[in-house]
Amino acid sequence: MPELPTPQDAAEAALFSECWDAVLSYADLCTSGTAAGRQLATEAFTQGIQEARAAAARARTAGRRAPRLPGIPLLLTAVRSTTAAWEAEGKGHLLDPELRLWLNSGKAARYTGPPLQRPLALRGLKDMQEADAALLWLAEVEALPLPDVARRLGLDPAAVATELAQVRALFRDRCRRNHLDTPMDADCRRYARLLDAVTRASAPETPEDLSRHLATCVECAEAAACLRLHGGGTPAALASGVIGWGGLAYLERRRRAAEAGLTGGRTDAGADRGIAVGAVTRPRIGRAGLLATAVVVSALALTVSLMQLGDSGGPTADGDTADSQAVAEPAPPLPSVPDSSTSGTSPTAHPGGSATGTKSGDYDTEPQGTSTSPVEDTPTASTPARRTPSPCRVKYHLDDEWHTGFQVAITVTSTTALDDWNITWTFDDGQHITQMWDGIFTQAGSEVTVKAADYNKKVAANGTFAFGFLASKHGGNAVRHDFMVNGVGCSTVG
Repeated sequence: MPELPTPQDAAEAALFSECWDAVLSYADLCTSGTAAGRQLATEAFTQGIQEARAAAARARTAGRRAPRLPGIPLLLTAVRSTTAAWEAEGKGHLLDPELRLWLNSGKAARYTGPPLQRPLALRGLKDMQEADAALLWLAEVEALPLPDVARRLGLDPAAVATELAQVRALFRDRCRRNHLDTPMDADCRRYARLLDAVTRASAPETPEDLSRHLATCVECAEAAACLRLHGGGTPAALASGVIGWGGLAYLERRRRAAEAGLTGGRTDAGADRGIAVGAVTRPRIGRAGLLATAVVVSALALTVSLMQLGDSGGPTADGDTADSQAVAEPAPPLPSVPDSSTSGTSPTAHPGGSATGTKSGDYDTEPQGTSTSPVEDTPTASTPARRTPSPCRVKYHLDDEWHTGFQVAITVTSTTALDDWNITWTFDDGQHITQMWDGIFTQAGSEVTVKAADYNKKVAANGTFAFGFLASKHGGNAVRHDFMVNGVGCSTVG
């Protein structure tokens, strides 16, 4: 496997530190295994750095800087071009099958074809000053907190929010100009000015004829996404338009990595956040993660003690058994590889059902001094059967929804250790998954099966795994609560 190039100066070393984990995250999406992802990331990173050095040399010779993308998007486009080279060189078997289909379609050709026919977001970002484009990308796509963005770019933290608003407006202006410069047919030209007016409004009402046109014209739909000032669609427009295949999946990964604090780059002055050539990057576990793990270990010990007390016939409150109380929340999910991390928000543990309807936390429901009998194994009329806790809990979270589609994040907590996993469920309203990250899906009609990726198969006891997907819908979007992990039914939490 080739090695990463040696940084030439401090500025390039900082670029390496800030960009490597992003490149590795996208390369992992593009390949069929972890080793291939690292190889692709290394080759693409080397190619992108060489292109940046050549552009800087040309700028010094010409006395002015030619327009180019900022660091991270520049290197991500190098990943895309390296995948095309692999496909041409007979190494396509190392790539994701859906990516191979995309590379051999007309969609991929748009990114390398005539400049006026390339995606609007790519042209608009490239037309901006590099510092402005970097601010927009780090805040919108990498989802970094604004104080971190300010530190990376050397900006005033108090003014960075104002600057970001100005840069958003500048990006819209560049996209509008490029849209008007694009060769288009008479219908698109007729709707161009109306599209500009509608996307400026804070609460637009899209005319019916324009809505029908956007549903059938890819270029104008892309323009609408780039021009819309309100609604929060800029991150998706940037990721899809600049990266291409897997852009939305990359966007979700970076959002979750930022929430979990797993993004690379310098966050503290003097901190060594660089990368060592040839070293295997590992997820960073903060003090909060260690404390949460300690809480879980203590909780498990307490649970075992209470269960032994109940089995020996010791007195307990009626219906208030050890396995009907939530001891602690599960530990936060830890990613198997950088940037393939799961959401930084831990699923909330729900207590099991109480035999007498006792609420969680009501440990003493009888008057003091009243004796109670041991919990019996055989249910009677006055002592209902004890519920068997589900070995897994599924949290199905609808992240976003629009007229023809939606985005979902699924987090699963397993009480037992898993060497591999698959999860199945059924849609009620004919929904169809179109793209998935951190899992491999198959869908037959309304029945969905998701298998683990190579890097997240193993799950510790009381650990979690997570994945997300985009899907299309036509009408309703109901969800069946029939999730099964490895053939065993799971409970569903909110």
